[in-house]
Amino acid sequence: MGVWQLVAVGLVMFLGLVGVLVPGVPGQAIVWAAVLWWALTDVTPAAWGVLIGATALLLVNQALKLWLPPRRPHESGAPRKTLMLGGIGGIVGFFVVPVVGGIVGYVGAIYGAERLRLGSSGAGWASVRSVMRATGYAVLVELFACLLVTGAWLTTVIRS
Repeated sequence: MGVWQLVAVGLVMFLGLVGVLVPGVPGQAIVWAAVLWWALTDVTPAAWGVLIGATALLLVNQALKLWLPPRRPHESGAPRKTLMLGGIGGIVGFFVVPVVGGIVGYVGAIYGAERLRLGSSGAGWASVRSVMRATGYAVLVELFACLLVTGAWLTTVIRS
């Protein structure tokens, strides 16, 4: 697989990660399709292992969604910009501090945005709790699963 095709697969995965944050966009399916494209083009055991692992992880994530509260962003009281900043913070955090940074970045960015918007630490944490109840857990679990798939793909590409 050529460098430009790997860049294209990476861009499709990035669009899938952003799609997780946008209601109505099937972000998980886009990330999985990018891994499928890569595995069908780069037919190595490692590529197929990543595809099998991604498929299993994203199926488990779909099953977990049944137990998580549905997304109700309007009930949190936070603006959509706060949720987008949380998602971007989760993506950046995942790659700065591998794996754990995704969760810290997501919650930290939401807290930072709400602290600036509301003006106090207590109100910021109260808003974080409200956001996490209304949308945060569902978005965080889906984003984290997609980030794990993207991280596995990136690690495999770098090592090969």
